[in-house]
Amino acid sequence: MAVMVSGQHVELREVVLRDKPAEMLEASPKGTVPVLVLPDGRVIEESLDIMLWALEYDDPAGWKRGNLAEMLLLIERCEDEFKPHLDRYKYANRYEGADPVEHRDKACEFLSELERRLEQHSFLLGDSLTLADMAIVPFVRQFRGADAEWFDACKYALVKEWVLRFIESEIFLSVMTKYPKWHAGDEPIVFGS
Repeated sequence: MAVMVSGQHVELREVVLRDKPAEMLEASPKGTVPVLVLPDGRVIEESLDIMLWALEYDDPAGWKRGNLAEMLLLIERCEDEFKPHLDRYKYANRYEGADPVEHRDKACEFLSELERRLEQHSFLLGDSLTLADMAIVPFVRQFRGADAEWFDACKYALVKEWVLRFIESEIFLSVMTKYPKWHAGDEPIVFGS
């Protein structure tokens, strides 16, 4: 979404993680997505770093406006306090001994904080959308997707409203296009145009 909002154009290569192309592993041996290979050969392997790269080019929506250090701290807390529980809730079978309900409940501790923040403002750090919202809401969307019926019935009314605004937003809908799996030699798909 940051690539799209910034007006950057990148060549998109849709990969299937259970069948990673050699070109991807050559660029990024850790084998996770996203991976952004810059024209000068530098590789950016983390979503947040790609967002920051794109917004350095242009930030017309003002996602970085405000206290960037506070935004980055909240994003880091999401990574440290929410994401591990999200993974063990959503993919419990990948983690030996993981109790999905226990991890769902632990993840809800972070959702409680988000709910408190949204009681004060329309967005996580104020009345304007920021990088923190755009970096965190996809993970909460994944959390919802693990059991939408449970999530939609849970007590976090403001978090639910915040997530729904996101998944119904023009920018989200514009980037959620399905692309064919990339193969070497395919005609390039330019994303962000």
